[in-house]
Formats: sequence, structure tokens, C-alpha cells
Amino acid sequence: MRAAPDGPTLHGERVLLRPVQDADRAVLVAIRSRPEVARWWGPPETDEWPLDGDEDEHRFTVVADGRVVGLVQYGEEPDPMYRHAGIDVFLSPDVHGRGLGRDAVRTLARHLIDDLGHHRLVIDPAADNIAAVRAYAAVGFRSVGRMRRYERDPDGHGWRDGLLMDMLADELQ
Repeated sequence: MRAAPDGPTLHGERVLLRPVQDADRAVLVAIRSRPEVARWWGPPETDEWPLDGDEDEHRFTVVADGRVVGLVQYGEEPDPMYRHAGIDVFLSPDVHGRGLGRDAVRTLARHLIDDLGHHRLVIDPAADNIAAVRAYAAVGFRSVGRMRRYERDPDGHGWRDGLLMDMLADELQ
């Protein structure tokens, strides 16, 4: 996934979302490497992360109080019969519990709905990531099903369940 360097800057109540820049790489890799984040995301897939990926996926650096605190990204399903967008997010453990994740997800969701015309969004946290599930529910996402053995544990030795959550445009809180 990547963000086009000329993509929009999005303003939330407490966060700023801007396309990932090369200068963000070291901080984002360091945050993603923290045990509290790596538990859910695993290590970066390539040495170029987060600037790698294809043109249909978009990444934004999450900035709060003037500093990089995480990443939020989206991908789109372009087939008109199934058109929707999916969101992923992580934040530094230093800012967990402050509502910044909700603000980042809400800000990106508003862009996807209002500016890009999506009627439905999905997010798929690990089923046991209770803090993430609560944050997404606070934005308007609803659980629509448990996906059994959905993804590998970051250590690659086992499987864990995922929770499929979706939100319709008029459900954004």
C-alpha cells in the first residue's frame, strides 16, 4: 500500500492525516516494531514499507500535537457490483486510550464517504483486539461476523480469528 505524494491532507478534530512521506519512515517503522503494535501488525513486509505497495492502496501518517503517532490506510474494491473501501490503523502505544484512533478512523471514513462516494466501509481487527473493536464501534462500525483462523499470528506459527465489521455511510458517528 502507499499514499500518493500529492494526496489530500485530512483534518480531524484532534489528528491530521497526511500522505506518508519518506521522512516518516523511521518513526512509523519504530512504532510498528513496538510489541504492543507488532502483536497485531507484525513486522514490515519490505524494506521500503510504508512507501511500497500498489496504486490502489493509500497510506496516511497520523499526526497529533505536531508529531507522528501512527498510520491509517485504506484500499478500495473498484468493481461497481461490490464497491467499498477497507481501513486499517495503528497508533503508538504512547497515545493509546486518548481517542486519537477513533478520530483518525472517523476522519478517513468521512473522506471515503463524502469525497470518494463510498456507501460502505469495512475493517477487520483481530477478534481479541478488544480496544480496537471498541474504538471502531464508537465510530459506527458493527460486527457482521467472525472469520475463523483468518490471519496468521505475527510470529507465523498459528492462526487467529478476525472480526469483520462494516459501516454504512449513514451510520458514521
